[in-house]
This record gives sequence, C-alpha cells and structure tokens, in this order.
Amino acid sequence: MKENFQYTGPAALTEHLKTLADESYRDFQYKLIPGAENIIGVRVPKLRALAKQIAKSDWQAFLNDAQDASLEEIILPGLVIGYVKMMPDEALERIAAFVPKISNWEICDICCSSFKTAAKDKEKLFAFLQPYLKSEREFDLRFAVIMLMDYFITEEYIDRVLKICDEIRHDGYYVKMAVAWALSVCFVKFQDKTMHFLKQNSLDDWTYNKALQKIIESYRVDDRMKAVIRGMKRR
Repeated sequence: MKENFQYTGPAALTEHLKTLADESYRDFQYKLIPGAENIIGVRVPKLRALAKQIAKSDWQAFLNDAQDASLEEIILPGLVIGYVKMMPDEALERIAAFVPKISNWEICDICCSSFKTAAKDKEKLFAFLQPYLKSEREFDLRFAVIMLMDYFITEEYIDRVLKICDEIRHDGYYVKMAVAWALSVCFVKFQDKTMHFLKQNSLDDWTYNKALQKIIESYRVDDRMKAVIRGMKRR
C-alpha cells in the first residue's frame, strides 16, 4: 500500500483503491455477497489500513465527500468513523448517517465491529439502537442485532439481549442469521442463561435450529455440550 495516503478527493481515492485490487478476491466477493455491485476487490485488511490513514488526515472532508460508487467506497466511511477519535455523541451522529447505506451483510458486519468509539457510552448506544430494532428494513435490523452481539453480550446486558432476540419478528434471511449468530455467542459467554432461554422461547423453528447449529460449530463449546444441543433440535 502507498505509504501515508493523504485524502485529496473522491477521484484520487477511487484510483488508489484500484491499485489495491485483487482480481481473484473480487470474483470471490461477487459469489459471496448476493446482489453486490461494483466491487473493486480490495481485501479487508488493506481497507482497514487505508481507513486508518484517512482517519489521520482530512477525515471530515472524506466523510462529507463519501461516494457510493463501489462496495469499498461504501465500507470505507464506516471504518473511518470507527477509527477517528471523536466523542460518542458525534460517533452516533455519523453512524446514523451511515446506516442507510448498509445493503449487504459484509458492509454491516465489517463496520459494526469497528464502531468501538460509540460503544464507550453503552447506555447511549443501547438507546440509539432501539429504533433500528423496530425497523422493517432488513439491514437496519441486522445492524442493530450485530451491534448487540459485538458490544452488549455482557453481564449487565445479557438478559436484555436474550429478550430482544426473542421478540424480533422479521422474515429476512440476514436478520434471522444475525439473531442465530448472536445467540450462539450468548451461549459461549453465558451458557446457563442461554440454555434456559433455548428451552423456553418464541423463536421461529428456522432461527432456533440455526442458533443450535452455530453453537455446535463453535470451537468454544465442548463435545459433551454439543451432543446435548444436537438433541434439542426441533423437527
């Protein structure tokens, strides 16, 4: 990667991204992300490195200029928001402007894992997520569930996270997968509470069984417990 990249405008950024492209990775991404368009083919570690460089330069201009011309140009602002040292309130404002651009699971998951600045004030972040948990838009909901998974599976919030997962009603595949994934992480971190939840919940059969599958696939769950989980599958 070009050392000390300095943001000078959208056109220069696009050209720089092309120099980082990997054609085989681009082809792989098209297969991995249904419906994705205009993928340049920049691997995530390179995107993160570039975002960190932008965060140290004129990041305000970059966010104001942000283009949606490619998958990478959508992801980069989310990463920059995560890497810039700003107050949680400003981070939440920036995230709110970014969320409508989330149109696939990769944009969602990569950027959510970077929003650590906003998570410094968990109470405000938890309140911020509530409207998204009521949204009918598939990727608004996935965003909220992945944020819960990344930052709120803690002693203080685990009961609320389980309750929220139980109350989500959405037919979107990427919402159901997010809930299943979050529940598998809940199980790893809070096995007793999550086992109790799994024995009595309102989940649809698909999401419930997918959560069990994700638990079984976890290397952090021992073979004895995996056998128990297999026996809990709904037929």
